Amino acid sequence: MPERSVDLIAVGGGTAGLVTAAGGAGLGARVALVERDRLGGECLWNGCVPSKALIAASRAAHAARTAGRLGVHAGDVRVDLDEVLAHVRQVQARIAPHDSPERFRGLGVHVVQGAARFLDAHTVQVGDERLRARHVVIATGTRPAVPPIPGLADVPYHTNETIFSITPLPRTLLVLGGGPIGVELAQAFARLGSAVTVVEAAPAFFPREDHEIAALLRQQLEGEGVAVLLDHRATAVRMEGGDLVLTVASGSTTREVRGDALLVATGRTPNLEGLGLDAIGVRTDAGGVITDARLRTSVPGVYAAGDIVSGGLKFTHVADHMARSVLRNALFPGSAPVRYDAVPWVTYTDPELAHVGLTEAEARDRYGSGIGVWRRELAGVDRVVADAGPAGLVKIISDPAGRVVGGHILAAHAGDMIGELTMAVTLKLRVGQIASVIHPYPTTAEAIRHAAEQQRKAGFTGWKRALAGWLVRRM
Repeated sequence: MPERSVDLIAVGGGTAGLVTAAGGAGLGARVALVERDRLGGECLWNGCVPSKALIAASRAAHAARTAGRLGVHAGDVRVDLDEVLAHVRQVQARIAPHDSPERFRGLGVHVVQGAARFLDAHTVQVGDERLRARHVVIATGTRPAVPPIPGLADVPYHTNETIFSITPLPRTLLVLGGGPIGVELAQAFARLGSAVTVVEAAPAFFPREDHEIAALLRQQLEGEGVAVLLDHRATAVRMEGGDLVLTVASGSTTREVRGDALLVATGRTPNLEGLGLDAIGVRTDAGGVITDARLRTSVPGVYAAGDIVSGGLKFTHVADHMARSVLRNALFPGSAPVRYDAVPWVTYTDPELAHVGLTEAEARDRYGSGIGVWRRELAGVDRVVADAGPAGLVKIISDPAGRVVGGHILAAHAGDMIGELTMAVTLKLRVGQIASVIHPYPTTAEAIRHAAEQQRKAGFTGWKRALAGWLVRRM
């Protein structure tokens, strides 16, 4: 059996594995990259890329339907789902070469297709080939978690792995799960023409987000016709007369909701099967591979990165960050922990919901009543008025010393705006420093400065105001 010795093996060809492989090769390491399916992982084939392409199509349909409020009359809007999905595939095809085996082989990476199995902490078998390395990175990612709902296995349903090939357009779509994936796709399909109902077991809408901003987003969705059922648990599903019938319970009340398609978006489960981790002593739990803050597993020389890490934040940009940290910790002297206190994330609804750091509630729990909450509603921002944009809000959270510890934005381009507040949290800037930054006019991002200026205005009282008045009058 052939054996190849390298410095680093990345098991998994999603974001974490790709960044590990490319980065390692760029640093001069001999690298092997193992993927059982297609390079690119969940993000390219079933997640970020196809969902954003679908969302772009749905946004165009919504803009055409609502253009009359701006004096532009587009007439009847016709959505051709086959053409929409062709657009999705075209987007994937344009991005795929960046993640292709050919590109990585060109970087000097030994790319192996097949399922990996650990023989020991430094040896991985893939088919008839054995790979041996000083360091191995587990980056096998996750897949959709399918809940054990009675009847679900007997009815047709979709997950994010199949929804981007659905046809025809559902007349009525049931979405089981009110997290980012479920809500993004719920709004997209509603704008494409489906009647959509979201069923969420939690009593709160987006409980990890700032409650005020999450409530505004829910109002937007419901205003577009998306029904949101919170505190409703699915108890059974069946087919009846060509319809899917989902039985849901809330407290002691039971009801049925009907649709002709069902999307299950109830979370993720780690891809651990077949790796042989138990045999070599790598500790795992229901969330994935257990690591320390430096992404080291319980076995020396074996690391984990990306969505497979138990307790980690499951975002593409976090997987990228983890992979870079693994390279630092595995290949160079010393080590550095991964920190998650300044990780931004975005839910790509319209408007987008962007988040970094602590929410208002989290800040109060940590710092008490001395925190600062600085707000700017977008309804009064000139650019939003000119664009006839949706309701939104910028919210900056500061600790008792005035340092930015959280930022939350609901706006049309919140994902592009959150970087400013992410930098503020990362660098421990004070709110007043943001207020001093010149922002171009007219932009939605001006709302960040407006919110920060509230802190200055709040402090301009008492002796400060009296002194300013005296200085003005003496002139």
